Amino acid sequence: MPILRGDEELEKVLKGSRTVAVLGASTDPRKPSFFVSLVVRTYGFRMFFVNPDHAGEEILGERVYASLRDVPVDIDIVDVFRRPSAARDVAEEIRAKGCRTVWFQPGTEDMRVARELADEGFNVVVGRCMKVECRKLL
Repeated sequence: MPILRGDEELEKVLKGSRTVAVLGASTDPRKPSFFVSLVVRTYGFRMFFVNPDHAGEEILGERVYASLRDVPVDIDIVDVFRRPSAARDVAEEIRAKGCRTVWFQPGTEDMRVARELADEGFNVVVGRCMKVECRKLL
Protein backbone atom coordinates (compact mmCIF):
# COMPACT_ATOMS: atom_id res chain seq x y z
CA MET A 1 0.00 0.00 0.00
CA PRO A 2 1.44 3.41 -0.86
CA ILE A 3 1.90 6.25 1.58
CA LEU A 4 -1.34 8.24 1.48
CA ARG A 5 -0.93 11.69 -0.02
CA GLY A 6 -4.16 12.79 -1.68
CA ASP A 7 -7.08 14.54 -0.01
CA GLU A 8 -9.52 11.87 -1.24
CA GLU A 9 -7.45 9.10 0.38
CA LEU A 10 -7.18 11.00 3.66
CA GLU A 11 -10.87 11.84 3.69
CA LYS A 12 -11.75 8.16 3.20
CA VAL A 13 -9.48 7.15 6.09
CA LEU A 14 -10.84 9.85 8.40
CA LYS A 15 -14.49 9.09 7.58
CA GLY A 16 -13.92 5.36 8.01
CA SER A 17 -12.28 5.68 11.41
CA ARG A 18 -13.70 6.13 14.91
CA THR A 19 -10.84 5.51 17.35
CA VAL A 20 -7.53 7.39 17.61
CA ALA A 21 -4.59 6.56 19.85
CA VAL A 22 -2.17 9.43 20.42
CA LEU A 23 1.37 8.13 20.94
CA GLY A 24 3.48 10.61 22.84
CA ALA A 25 0.48 12.39 24.32
CA SER A 26 1.26 15.29 26.63
CA THR A 27 -0.58 16.67 29.63
CA ASP A 28 0.77 20.14 28.74
CA PRO A 29 -1.91 22.18 26.89
CA ARG A 30 0.87 24.09 25.06
CA LYS A 31 2.16 20.93 23.37
CA PRO A 32 0.94 19.99 19.87
CA SER A 33 -0.20 16.51 20.95
CA PHE A 34 -2.59 18.12 23.44
CA PHE A 35 -4.16 20.80 21.27
CA VAL A 36 -4.29 18.61 18.16
CA SER A 37 -6.13 15.98 20.21
CA LEU A 38 -8.51 18.61 21.56
CA VAL A 39 -9.54 19.55 18.00
CA VAL A 40 -9.57 16.01 16.57
CA ARG A 41 -11.90 14.89 19.37
CA THR A 42 -14.47 17.49 18.29
CA TYR A 43 -14.92 15.52 15.04
CA GLY A 44 -16.38 12.58 16.95
CA PHE A 45 -13.29 10.43 17.36
CA ARG A 46 -12.90 8.39 20.53
CA MET A 47 -9.45 9.33 21.83
CA PHE A 48 -6.92 7.18 23.69
CA PHE A 49 -3.68 8.60 25.04
CA VAL A 50 -0.38 6.73 25.31
CA ASN A 51 2.68 7.93 27.18
CA PRO A 52 4.55 5.79 29.73
CA ASP A 53 5.68 8.93 31.59
CA HIS A 54 2.04 9.86 32.28
CA ALA A 55 0.44 6.40 32.60
CA GLY A 56 -2.52 6.47 34.98
CA GLU A 57 -2.96 10.23 34.67
CA GLU A 58 -5.66 11.87 32.54
CA ILE A 59 -5.59 13.95 29.38
CA LEU A 60 -8.84 15.63 28.32
CA GLY A 61 -10.65 13.50 30.91
CA GLU A 62 -9.32 10.21 29.48
CA ARG A 63 -6.91 7.76 31.11
CA VAL A 64 -3.34 7.69 29.81
CA TYR A 65 -1.93 4.25 28.98
CA ALA A 66 1.70 3.15 29.26
CA SER A 67 1.72 1.49 25.84
CA LEU A 68 -0.46 1.01 22.80
CA ARG A 69 -0.88 -2.65 23.79
CA ASP A 70 -2.62 -1.52 27.00
CA VAL A 71 -5.42 0.28 25.14
CA PRO A 72 -8.45 -2.00 25.63
CA VAL A 73 -10.09 -1.48 22.22
CA ASP A 74 -9.16 -1.77 18.56
CA ILE A 75 -7.58 1.39 17.22
CA ASP A 76 -8.25 2.77 13.74
CA ILE A 77 -5.62 5.54 13.64
CA VAL A 78 -2.39 5.85 15.61
CA ASP A 79 -1.45 9.54 15.69
CA VAL A 80 2.30 9.71 16.32
CA PHE A 81 3.89 12.53 18.33
CA ARG A 82 7.32 10.96 18.91
CA ARG A 83 10.76 11.82 17.60
CA PRO A 84 11.82 10.19 14.32
CA SER A 85 14.47 8.26 16.27
CA ALA A 86 11.60 6.42 18.03
CA ALA A 87 9.88 5.43 14.76
CA ARG A 88 11.20 1.86 14.76
CA ASP A 89 9.92 1.28 18.33
CA VAL A 90 6.62 2.93 17.38
CA ALA A 91 6.32 0.61 14.39
CA GLU A 92 6.84 -2.48 16.56
CA GLU A 93 4.14 -1.32 18.96
CA ILE A 94 1.78 -0.66 16.04
CA ARG A 95 2.44 -4.06 14.50
CA ALA A 96 1.69 -5.75 17.83
CA LYS A 97 -1.60 -3.86 18.20
CA GLY A 98 -2.69 -4.28 14.58
CA CYS A 99 -4.00 -0.80 13.80
CA ARG A 100 -5.14 0.19 10.30
CA THR A 101 -3.62 3.66 9.89
CA VAL A 102 -0.39 5.20 11.12
CA TRP A 103 -0.37 9.00 11.05
CA PHE A 104 3.09 10.49 11.51
CA GLN A 105 2.63 14.14 12.44
CA PRO A 106 4.98 16.58 10.67
CA GLY A 107 8.50 16.16 12.01
CA THR A 108 7.89 12.71 13.54
CA GLU A 109 8.43 10.56 10.48
CA ASP A 110 11.26 8.25 9.56
CA MET A 111 10.60 7.61 5.86
CA ARG A 112 12.26 4.18 5.89
CA VAL A 113 9.93 3.01 8.67
CA ALA A 114 6.93 4.69 7.01
CA ARG A 115 7.64 2.82 3.74
CA GLU A 116 8.05 -0.48 5.60
CA LEU A 117 4.67 -0.04 7.29
CA ALA A 118 3.04 0.90 3.98
CA ASP A 119 4.59 -2.17 2.33
CA GLU A 120 3.11 -4.30 5.13
CA GLY A 121 -0.38 -3.04 4.30
CA PHE A 122 -0.86 -0.24 6.80
CA ASN A 123 -2.31 3.08 5.68
CA VAL A 124 0.50 5.57 6.35
CA VAL A 125 0.27 9.36 6.44
CA VAL A 126 3.37 11.55 6.69
CA GLY A 127 3.95 15.28 6.78
CA ARG A 128 0.33 16.29 7.35
CA CYS A 129 -1.31 17.35 10.60
CA MET A 130 -4.40 15.39 11.58
CA LYS A 131 -6.00 18.50 13.10
CA VAL A 132 -5.55 20.46 9.87
CA GLU A 133 -6.82 17.59 7.73
CA CYS A 134 -9.90 17.09 9.93
CA ARG A 135 -10.74 20.79 9.61
CA LYS A 136 -10.23 20.68 5.85
CA LEU A 137 -11.83 17.33 4.97
CA LEU A 138 -14.56 16.65 7.56
